[in-house]
Amino acid sequence: MSDMLEFKDVELYYDHVYALRGVTINLQEGETVALIGANGAGKSSILKAITGLARPDKGSIHFMGEQIDGLPASDVVNRGITMVPEGRRVFAYMSVKDNLMMGAFSRSDKTEISQSLDGVLERFPRLRERYSQAAGTLSGGEQQMLVIGRALMARPKLLLLDEPSLGIAPKLVQDIARSIVAINRDEGVSVLLVEQNSRMALSISNRAYALTTGNVAISGVSKDLLHDDRIKAAYLGSEV
Repeated sequence: MSDMLEFKDVELYYDHVYALRGVTINLQEGETVALIGANGAGKSSILKAITGLARPDKGSIHFMGEQIDGLPASDVVNRGITMVPEGRRVFAYMSVKDNLMMGAFSRSDKTEISQSLDGVLERFPRLRERYSQAAGTLSGGEQQMLVIGRALMARPKLLLLDEPSLGIAPKLVQDIARSIVAINRDEGVSVLLVEQNSRMALSISNRAYALTTGNVAISGVSKDLLHDDRIKAAYLGSEV
């Protein structure tokens, strides 16, 4: 089976400082793949390279068999890749409804947009309760639900999630984790998940790559990595 996403031998640097050094990862259709590691390991740089926000200096990126590195970010979105950025980034003064509808800006199928909206509100009942509220008045966890819902309004084939648990109360982290599992399982959306919460990421993904200073240090099946002594020592030691 061919890979949905092939990220091959990619090098990327900012002002002559390497962010990625010959990184290769892949993702098959229907998978959830996690990228774990400390700040500065290169996880977010991988997402930026995929989405066209950063251009690789070497290597190639293919999605659904088509080379996408070098394409404008808007073209990448139109091919079915949507990113939920770190830090949530809601439109604070707009309502929950209007934030969600911004996710469907490139669509014109009104009936299907309405169906997508109903699906998001069913997925995240808190958003229905706060439908007319300004997004800036929501809690951090609710804002995270909102930006994930907004991304789903674009009907992505591949959903990129950058640190969805960052700054979220522990109970809501579990809710977000369950939502990611359900989106992958029920809607068939493939997921590339960047997380510092390594235990959560490994618990909900099929496979994972552990990064250290711009390199893939360890990779494998997530349930096996949860019990790998190297992963425990480097990534799980301080986690509850």
